[in-house]
Amino acid sequence: MGEFELIRHYFAAAPCAQAGEGVALGIGDDCALLQLPVGEQLAISTDTLVAGVHFPDAADPFLLGQRALAVSVSDLAAMGATPLGFTLALTLPQAEAHWLQAFARGLDHMAQHCAIRLIGGDTTRGPLSLTLTVFGRLPAGMALTRHGARVGDLLCVGGELGDAAGALPLVLQQRHAEPAIAEALLARYWSPLPQIELGVALRGKASAALDISDGLLADCGHIARASSVQLIIEQTQVPVSSALRAFAGEAGALQCALSGGDDYRLAFTLPPQYLDDLLQAGWPLRVIGRVAVGQGVLLVDEQGRPVALPQHGYQHFG
Repeated sequence: MGEFELIRHYFAAAPCAQAGEGVALGIGDDCALLQLPVGEQLAISTDTLVAGVHFPDAADPFLLGQRALAVSVSDLAAMGATPLGFTLALTLPQAEAHWLQAFARGLDHMAQHCAIRLIGGDTTRGPLSLTLTVFGRLPAGMALTRHGARVGDLLCVGGELGDAAGALPLVLQQRHAEPAIAEALLARYWSPLPQIELGVALRGKASAALDISDGLLADCGHIARASSVQLIIEQTQVPVSSALRAFAGEAGALQCALSGGDDYRLAFTLPPQYLDDLLQAGWPLRVIGRVAVGQGVLLVDEQGRPVALPQHGYQHFG
């Protein structure tokens, strides 16, 4: 099967590749055309996932399709953008029909969940890797960035952390767990759900934001550095799930939450006056600390005493 036949058969015909709002022209030409309403900006992000680095070589292709798109769309959520379209550059060792069918189904499943359209891409032969570029839209001047945190703001996260990192021994088949625990942890690894609606709700409220991909400590360090402030994290307020505690123990669960990565929850700083309204609206946020004068990230215990920082998070060239 040739490149263009592969694209037409497995991707161009998928429901997520059909015309939709904001997409004037999708797959089939040299470029896609996006149509933005007056007064809106385009948000763009690119992620590359490589076999053996970001996922196991023998990963289930359906789950891989879901995960690949979810981690990319999470960047749009972090900026408060509404998903619009995405491109896929797929490098394959060989074109296997069963693998492509399953991968395309997983990709389409997550695309439908995120209301985002496949608008183009490329296929080539080589070691398995995926490069996705996502496009989103938002009102001009309303993007959430990393550089607006102010002293006195609260530090918040969009839910429990650490499950995906805790699942890694299960993904790699290094450990086993009872079905209920394994299913809960593996779902957070293979099917992270981008917090798109929360990102939109934080427009005009959060002073800084990002999605947690490399670990809470490492990613909070990005906000602290960009905003020239210190982020103080209260160790006892970091939320972890009962499944993670049961699997990794209390100390192991906290380690996963602080530096494990792959959460794809939002971390953001918030002026205190907005907290009650967001909580009453039912948003899944947890206050874990505050913004202070200084630099970097400070982890403290329940008495406010500094705690030695564990490993900060994953670095490709560390």
